[in-house]
Amino acid sequence: MIDRAESDLSVVALAGGVGGARLVDGLHRALPPGALTVVVNTGDDFEHWGLHISPDLDTVMYTLAGLSPEDRGWGIDGDTFRVLVEAERRGIDNWFQLGDRDLITHLSRTAALARGDSLTRVTADLCKTLGVDRPILPMADAPRPTRIVTQGGEDLVFQEWLVKLRAAPAVREVRHEGTCQTTGAVLDALTAADLIVVCPSNPYVSIDPILTLDGVSNLIRSTTAVAVSPILDGKAVKGPLATMLPQIGGREPSAESVAAHYEGLLDGYAVHHGDSFAGTLPLLETNILIQSSNDRLLFACELIEFARSL
Repeated sequence: MIDRAESDLSVVALAGGVGGARLVDGLHRALPPGALTVVVNTGDDFEHWGLHISPDLDTVMYTLAGLSPEDRGWGIDGDTFRVLVEAERRGIDNWFQLGDRDLITHLSRTAALARGDSLTRVTADLCKTLGVDRPILPMADAPRPTRIVTQGGEDLVFQEWLVKLRAAPAVREVRHEGTCQTTGAVLDALTAADLIVVCPSNPYVSIDPILTLDGVSNLIRSTTAVAVSPILDGKAVKGPLATMLPQIGGREPSAESVAAHYEGLLDGYAVHHGDSFAGTLPLLETNILIQSSNDRLLFACELIEFARSL
């Protein structure tokens, strides 16, 4: 058993998707109470069946609550899908996978937002019902949807492109709509942070929505920041990043390409065995395939010690 890392550090993790949630889980296990705040992408948020769905917030929340299935990483382990089956029977569009237990989250969130509560407040209340005591902060309280512009000219809601169309249409551009601000809670957390961890999330659709909010990138540049590559040996563990890198940025799918995307923001970068590259950015080359709970803890402790050395 690995002891929790000694920490007088205040750590903020920027996260989205399953890879981000898994590293957050490792940091949660490695750091003492009060040392970790998670800022989560909400560009994936959308409305489905009249409900406000926050996929990345829920993935992080369920993971920290110990509810996420180890195999797929999203939703609630052991959930049933009777409502989804009934929707199909009635000819109702059911392309987005909402489990029966998962539905209460979306119903509660939608009702609270309709009452005028902020997404930050709603998320804190949902976390409390699940026993999650780490602060999970939406990147913004107002909508800022991510849209996918395909090479064929279609302009799609992100979840429709990712889930309904299985990320098949080639991508020309990722757009982040709206001019909303981040929240005071996010700015306060970033200002107080000693270390910012950019999780192994898709930079285009999970991290850029956070970074492009006013003031966020400047605060990261003034703080020690490390990122973890979401690319291992030319492939993404989950998601469409390996195809998006050449389609959007004209770069090969590699750890180095993702580092180039974050140029000027990072003080260190963690890559998988064999993925190191020449340059001035300090690298941690180790096992970053963190699917098991123990691997997450081991890597989080190693990442924290790497950050201390910078």
